[in-house]
Amino acid sequence: MEITHLTPDAEGSIAWPSFSNDKKAVVTLGAFDGMHLGHQAVINRVVELAHRHDAFSIVILFDPRPAFVHGWAGAHNGEEPTQSNVDADALTGIDERLRRLEEFGVDHVLVVHYTLAFADKSYIFFLGQLTGKLGMRTLVLGQDAAMGKGRAGDVKHIANLAAATGVFELDVVDDRGPGEVRIPRDFRPEAPTEWGEPADPLANATKAERRAWSKKNQAKAMRAWSSTNVRYLLAHGRIQDANAILGVPHAIEGKVVHGEERGRTIGFPTANLGSETQGYIPVDGVYAGWLVDGDNRWPAAISIGTKPTFSEKTGLHERVVEAYAITDDWLDLYGHNVRVEFVGFLRPQVKFDGPDQLVAELKRNVEETKRLTA
Repeated sequence: MEITHLTPDAEGSIAWPSFSNDKKAVVTLGAFDGMHLGHQAVINRVVELAHRHDAFSIVILFDPRPAFVHGWAGAHNGEEPTQSNVDADALTGIDERLRRLEEFGVDHVLVVHYTLAFADKSYIFFLGQLTGKLGMRTLVLGQDAAMGKGRAGDVKHIANLAAATGVFELDVVDDRGPGEVRIPRDFRPEAPTEWGEPADPLANATKAERRAWSKKNQAKAMRAWSSTNVRYLLAHGRIQDANAILGVPHAIEGKVVHGEERGRTIGFPTANLGSETQGYIPVDGVYAGWLVDGDNRWPAAISIGTKPTFSEKTGLHERVVEAYAITDDWLDLYGHNVRVEFVGFLRPQVKFDGPDQLVAELKRNVEETKRLTA
């Protein structure tokens, strides 16, 4: 897979590469944050059509996320975020998304640095660039896709343009999944108060109860297969529901740093991730999952807590992620870039009366982790 990084100029124009005068391309575009099952359906269709028509498969990958850029600009008088401003709501970092795209067999990924000037280009101009420069023969989109200035280029308008010009085809993929869910408009992370994986609070609700809940929480309809829904689930400790949409365990990555080493004193040494992590950190609590270092994988009990320190980069309080690898081997992972995968919520963060009570609970957490990762 070839990766090309592209940065728009001050007017929002991009110097698109040219791959072949003879070979056409099947193209899709988006942030693909989380690479959930809806995203996978679109990308698999791109690769399928490219093989069928002996064409290039090309993914245009926006980084940073458009939602982050527009949200930041709206809160900072039209200014765009800089590289020092961290998108704490991104489910996956750019490296993870690129790895997943390579697994799907994509030929080319064009990583476009998303800017407001680029977003201000009309969808007609943009699609003209893709057909003229990249040789796009087919554009593959999900059902709710929209692009260009004011998101005016929705599926209906693009289909009309394709039919009128005859220079490319539009292929629309059903990426909705099992229907819609309702999510509070301005939800915040809320840690579960009970032990065990949280259940859907609306699982057995009547229609009247659902309407009352939606009204109370100002909820809006959202595709079940959506990055927003995954983020909402992770923000409420519902790991297994989130993983069902992702198709793989949700994960974060970061470098192991020295912590306060309190876990070592009670027989539970942990790998502490530094503040420069990639991926969305779930709500505070204790989780079962995996600690991954290269080709090595260990079941792990994972603790997430919030420090009172405020981070200017993210605009949020700093988080502490500690993973206790369940192994008889002594692990020295300081300085290693590791991956922490989540498979289930175990319990909320609680204060214990003493070390004996804490150790007893940690032993229970280890046994539950073994069960969930068996």
